[in-house]
Amino acid sequence: MAVLQIYDRLLQFPLFQGMSRDDLEIVAGHTRFGFLKVTAGREVIRAGDPCTHLFFLINGTLKIETFSDDSRYSVIEQMSSPYILQQESIFGYYQRYTHNFYAQTDVNFLTLDKEEVIRLTEDFLVFRLNLMNHLATQSQKLIQSLWRRSPQTLQERISRFFFQHALYPAGAKTFHILMERLAEEVNDSRLDVSRVLNRMQADGLLELHRGRIEIPQLERLLM
Repeated sequence: MAVLQIYDRLLQFPLFQGMSRDDLEIVAGHTRFGFLKVTAGREVIRAGDPCTHLFFLINGTLKIETFSDDSRYSVIEQMSSPYILQQESIFGYYQRYTHNFYAQTDVNFLTLDKEEVIRLTEDFLVFRLNLMNHLATQSQKLIQSLWRRSPQTLQERISRFFFQHALYPAGAKTFHILMERLAEEVNDSRLDVSRVLNRMQADGLLELHRGRIEIPQLERLLM
């Protein structure tokens, strides 16, 4: 990929936003980027793989699958470019991916190994601040979530469960979960959960299937 093309791609990502044109030209011309193409349907990364690189999705759509610790339920969602795969996992206590990533369509990535990431944080203040802002924002959102008003109804508790287990709080989600397990998660009876879910289905908020709940637009659950 030519330097000009890399330059244009980098402008899509928050890590590089705010950098001067001169700095971006230096990054595009002197950084060891890798290039990866994955065809539709193929696995890109599996949960548990070590996070040794940043993967910058420059075109295409990914399917992202996340399992509970006991593997008894999971959620599937889609993410389109531009998107960076779990950039927070390249540092910290647990430097491994926690989601399965598959190519929903043909996808292309720019990749950047950890040594290059460290070099960029040392050489470019804006890059360092952008990375710090990303990590700080994630931490702040997590802390704030602990202080939100508790859900007052069972439907609110169910909706919060869906939101808490999604990477992005909008768009289509597929939850593979049994009614009994969902009832455990929201601390209510299976019968009451079933009644609320059927009411939400009647309102067009979700679709119920055997062991699966399809949510066309997660953000509508807040309405």
